[in-house]
Amino acid sequence: MADKKSLSDLAALTSAEPETAAPEAAATEAAAPAAAEAEAPADDHGASTQGPQIEAVLREQQLDKQGRAYATGRRKDAVARVWLKPGTGKIVVNGREQEVYFARPTLRLVINQVFDVTDRKGQYDVIATVKGGGLSGQAGAVRHGISTALTRYEPALRTTVKREGFLTRDPRVVERKKYGRAKARRSFQFSKR
Repeated sequence: MADKKSLSDLAALTSAEPETAAPEAAATEAAAPAAAEAEAPADDHGASTQGPQIEAVLREQQLDKQGRAYATGRRKDAVARVWLKPGTGKIVVNGREQEVYFARPTLRLVINQVFDVTDRKGQYDVIATVKGGGLSGQAGAVRHGISTALTRYEPALRTTVKREGFLTRDPRVVERKKYGRAKARRSFQFSKR
């Protein structure tokens, strides 16, 4: 508010003739900034908090030429490529409906968790291709891809989705088999004889 100039100062800066204003109006105009500074709340150090407010910078919407958001999701050994666009809530995985591809209701529940948390159920169509792993890992990969694509389509949802833990890749990958072991850590049976 301290940057505000009076009409005469503004006219002098623009090298134009100052407009004649009533003396009462000029007096109240000069008193207005001082009154505004007195009313402005101060922070801990006595500085005025009235000033240019800096808004939180949101991420930009990332869409392809068809208006879809793309993301990659990973879980265990499964990798899912996911495209998300506004629609009727249809989810297609590897060319098949989700009811056909993921026959177990718990796997379909895993996929739709993101839409339930964000209140976007039935608002987006999802096309996904998944490779690797088993059905459980593939469902987790599709969920991870949907959550990332949704935050790219609607950046304002990022905090909600992240708070629920859907944006982190689940690191529980099957440990590799080691030489001289039956599995990753299991030893062969030993008997002395």
